[in-house]
Amino acid sequence: MNSTFLRAVGVAFLLSGAALLPPAGPFVGTAHAATVRPAVGKPLQQAISLANAGKGAAAMEKVHEAESAGKLTSSEQSAIAQTKQFIAAKTGAGGSSLGCKAKFATDYNAGRYKDVVGADAACLRKSGGLDSSSQIIVAQAYYLMGDYPTAIKLLRGLGNSDQVLSLLMSAAAKSGDTETEGLVAERLILQGQSKYWTYMLAAADRTPKLTDHFNLDIYRVRYLTGNMRNAEDYELLTELALEFHFPAEALAVAQKGFAEKKLQGDRDARLLAKAQSEAAKDAANLGNMQKKANAAKTGDDLVSYGENLWGRGQYDDAVNAIQAGIKKGGLSKPEEAQVSLGIAQLSAGHKDEALKTFGGVKGTPAAETVAHLWTVYARSGGTAKASDTGNGGSEQPSQGTSKKRHH
Repeated sequence: MNSTFLRAVGVAFLLSGAALLPPAGPFVGTAHAATVRPAVGKPLQQAISLANAGKGAAAMEKVHEAESAGKLTSSEQSAIAQTKQFIAAKTGAGGSSLGCKAKFATDYNAGRYKDVVGADAACLRKSGGLDSSSQIIVAQAYYLMGDYPTAIKLLRGLGNSDQVLSLLMSAAAKSGDTETEGLVAERLILQGQSKYWTYMLAAADRTPKLTDHFNLDIYRVRYLTGNMRNAEDYELLTELALEFHFPAEALAVAQKGFAEKKLQGDRDARLLAKAQSEAAKDAANLGNMQKKANAAKTGDDLVSYGENLWGRGQYDDAVNAIQAGIKKGGLSKPEEAQVSLGIAQLSAGHKDEALKTFGGVKGTPAAETVAHLWTVYARSGGTAKASDTGNGGSEQPSQGTSKKRHH
């Protein structure tokens, strides 16, 4: 709770303290004590006793009795106002926003969270005092009671402040809500906090029915943002690139893995040697690949050829080839081709076109998830070029296991 809120609560109790009455007679401790008549002072004293006993409605009846004395002096009016604040602070009765906030804060600090989310919140809502700060406190109370789903539901509509997002992320983690973790991570990434890529990538990894190519696209983001966790990540990305006949990309990944000392040993050395051999053959055969792709009846070969060019850093040529393949038609997996086109457009410096392409990917949840992942990557400043590699995630821990392939 912020200091302004606490100061407001302090004022409420200070005022209520000034209104305390002796067993009989006028107020003490006020500048105008002598002018508070017994007809006013006695019911106010009774009202305070009832409020202390938690009987807010009965206390307010005594206040109304004091008000009915008529011809109230300024001192009596002040005493009545202070007593109302005291009753509201103790019981929530009376509808005073300041009094409601006082009881709200007292109950929260005392750990009476059921009162905070129940009667106290209702009092604030009725008096017009349930502002955004108070709503966050209500969500915190639900969180502290262990009701994480309700806390998440409330927090989702309370903006993107650090306080809200931090609590939302924690509630999602405690409840196992990976979808919300991914959504919060996205907000934080777009606010420049690249360390949260690990959460968004984990959420993407759990998407049902990911194809090998969509796994490849997810691991490309992991690689470009510096979130490769271990040898298995480097091995899998290298193997996937080789599977789809993108040996230049595979070689770059394997070399990076050895440079980062994630890859080592005979098995990884053989993987690197394979990538080197395939990349050499690929470079010598590019012209024949292009002719074959142009002569093919469907656009699949042109899309694959374009993606191969992307892995070689020939971004404009990659865009042209993939677009030609999509235009030719007959694609076996059109959503994968659209994502590949968006990636190539982004690398070629056509960010707006890339975002439009990613936004147009429709179909399976897997396709839409991968396209959205790349949308966030582009909006966060990624360019999908070799210079991106290692940015945005160097502080991430190198632990966990890699994603298994889905077919």
